Amino acid sequence: MYFAALLARTEDGWEASDTELDDVETLADLADLAREATADYDDDTVLVFIEQDDAWFGVVRVDGEEDPRIYVSDAAAASRSSYGEILLTDEMLGRDPGADDTVADLDALDLDGTEDGEPEGSAEEGDGEGDGGAGAGVTGPAGPGGAVPAGPLGDRKILADLGVPEKDLLGLVSGDALNEIADILGAAEVLEAVR
Repeated sequence: MYFAALLARTEDGWEASDTELDDVETLADLADLAREATADYDDDTVLVFIEQDDAWFGVVRVDGEEDPRIYVSDAAAASRSSYGEILLTDEMLGRDPGADDTVADLDALDLDGTEDGEPEGSAEEGDGEGDGGAGAGVTGPAGPGGAVPAGPLGDRKILADLGVPEKDLLGLVSGDALNEIADILGAAEVLEAVR
């Protein structure tokens, strides 16, 4: 189960709305969704809260037309979620979105050596029954090797100017984090109303 909500800052305070992410495939889609929420307001700050099964939470901040800022409480946990993958951008993970990832992904598909163009030296590698087992050829969003770090990733100062300094953000535990952030922002009631 996941929970997603938009918090838009208005002159009258924060307004919350729950949101479905089924049609969101990229960070750009998510940012566009957030910008639509502030179309009627002068202050263009929108926070997107995403939480999945107490395993991880993410905050995306969109200020007008600026690039979105992202914080994820546990990148490794988020990488196992389709919603988390939206937030874990190449830039955030420090990977180059070049053709090397495509080549590595294609190599990962040849799990049993039965496809044409068997990789060099794969006569022994492709013979074992266990080659296609759990984890074989699996790479995380960080590309070959699956080097997605466990723990927080992203802009740790994303909410500092709103009253949640880096130290406090890092100390939040999934499950209660979004409520605690909303409480600090003075938006606890509006967030609870859409939960």
